[in-house]
Amino acid sequence: MSHYFTNDEVKSEEKKITVKIENTKIDLYVDNGVFSKKGLDYGTRSMLEALDINEIDGDILDLGCGYGPIGIFLALNTNSIIDMVDINTRAINLAKKNAELNKVKVNIYESDAYKNVTKKYDYIITNPPIRVGKEKLYEMLYESLNHLKENGKLIFVINKDQGAKSTLKNLNEKYETKVIKKNKGFYVIEAKNR
Repeated sequence: MSHYFTNDEVKSEEKKITVKIENTKIDLYVDNGVFSKKGLDYGTRSMLEALDINEIDGDILDLGCGYGPIGIFLALNTNSIIDMVDINTRAINLAKKNAELNKVKVNIYESDAYKNVTKKYDYIITNPPIRVGKEKLYEMLYESLNHLKENGKLIFVINKDQGAKSTLKNLNEKYETKVIKKNKGFYVIEAKNR
């Protein structure tokens, strides 16, 4: 699993998949060494389907974008300015290819969490990589405070078996939090900058 978060090279076996989220069909190139190469994972799908897409506007950061399904879906369904970041070079290259394939204009660049992020956002949206461990996960969630505009929102998905309840409780100390949706053990959480 470590290869999702590093740039170790594993043998490339790129292939194209098609996913449908709500009424949006997206073609995506996937490969070894990136998260959810067999198709859109249930957590990401649950989160995207839980969003009130008509209310999403402004600057968005897709944190840990992988091959790009979140940012591309948002680019196809909103008028937002979207930045997409990931630490994995293969993921970044796939995301760029997928943005071009779906004819969307997004900004994609490499960053270890917020290391290369310099602006503030109305939304930070992520399916965070739980397997990086609690310390890195909490860094990704709490550091969003420094990268959200006033009233900006962090929206993320986490499984109850991977600490959804404790994460929600801990974030409540710094954010105004609410569960947008629960779906088969996945919690879609909104954390608003107070």
